[in-house]
Amino acid sequence: MGTLRETVHEMKLAAPALAAVSADDRNRALSAMAKALADNRERIFAANAEDMKAAESSGLKEALIKRLKFDDSKLMACTEGLKQLSELPDPIGHVTLERELDDGLVLKRVTTPIGVIGVIFEARPDALVQISGLCMKSGNCAILKGGKEAENTNGVLFEILRTAVSEVAAIPDNVMIRVSSHSEIDEILKLDGDVDLIIPRGSNAFVKHIMDNTAIPVMGHADGICHIYVDASADTEMAKSIAVDAKIQYPAACNAAETVLVNESIASSFLPELVSALHDANVKVRGDKKAAGYAGLDEVFEDPGEYRREYGELTLAVAVVSGVKEACEHINRYGSHHTDSIITADDKAAQYFFSMVDSAGVYRNCSTRFSDGFRYGFGAEVGISTGKLHARGPVGLEGLTSYKYILEGSGQCVKEYAEGTRSFNFRDRL
Repeated sequence: MGTLRETVHEMKLAAPALAAVSADDRNRALSAMAKALADNRERIFAANAEDMKAAESSGLKEALIKRLKFDDSKLMACTEGLKQLSELPDPIGHVTLERELDDGLVLKRVTTPIGVIGVIFEARPDALVQISGLCMKSGNCAILKGGKEAENTNGVLFEILRTAVSEVAAIPDNVMIRVSSHSEIDEILKLDGDVDLIIPRGSNAFVKHIMDNTAIPVMGHADGICHIYVDASADTEMAKSIAVDAKIQYPAACNAAETVLVNESIASSFLPELVSALHDANVKVRGDKKAAGYAGLDEVFEDPGEYRREYGELTLAVAVVSGVKEACEHINRYGSHHTDSIITADDKAAQYFFSMVDSAGVYRNCSTRFSDGFRYGFGAEVGISTGKLHARGPVGLEGLTSYKYILEGSGQCVKEYAEGTRSFNFRDRL
């Protein structure tokens, strides 16, 4: 085996061959991957137990340990995700524009894979499965780099998936590689001639490091600072249930709520009830002096910049706002443009919230935890993008495709059009 640079270059050359593999063969690979995971569950769990033991001994944060754990529920989610992917329509080869430029001169825009995608993620072994499946379905080659905390689990998962894929003869050999050392990340970041896209999943500092040290396009998000705004007309029992779910269902997730905003007209009655419900769920509640004037908080802060904090654990901030306008201003100022939800019975307030909150996911009367590729029916996701170019929100199959323009003519030359002896007619066929 050659150097990493040589291996990735060979992968780049193989990318068109993978793009040309039929949808049926790519779906066979996905089915083989799902079956292989189920067949090797004990081997996977044994490897994960080693990683969990090492993580607990090293004092790894509880939030990261929860992400690291790969149990029956995560295995089932991974296999179901692969099955769901195999049942989804093929994202490749769709004609999204067909235009006759002139008689016998027809332009088409056709969806294609991006090519070679490097995904760098921290301690989440299930991410390796999701990414591998999405890349296979969308015809993309995948470079996978997981966190050192999950080294044993990732190694076993990768070998199982790669062996399963190799059973489908039509799939080229070198469409999946895994790298393990930190130095290899820096090497990958220099391969802008062969790697088409980098998707980092991790902390703010980690994502910023990736963005600052590569010429390769980067897609993803740094923070997951999500909000719930409880409006004056909200069903308060619904609001409490949603707020607790959004915080405790998986507090380490990027779509977990970090701040609850409460309309001041209901703050005196609702905020104490909310804090009590959060305390019952073992959540520490923080806020500024204004919020503390309505309910007993565990911690009071003076710096409004504290509302920019992503906790990733059982800690939540609360704030009191004058109404939906101030709520939107707060979210746009302190949030991360990830996912934010309004709890309201007022249609006008909801529409204002939808229009004015500048986030990838804007919800009404439901938990922010729904911001997920699997829950959107995408099969899975490679990450969640808070940017506005190419892909936004949970990045599933559509976000892993690009397109090419195909032009078929019958001898036309530009000279005739430049001199005015011929003209375009521009008739759309789609």
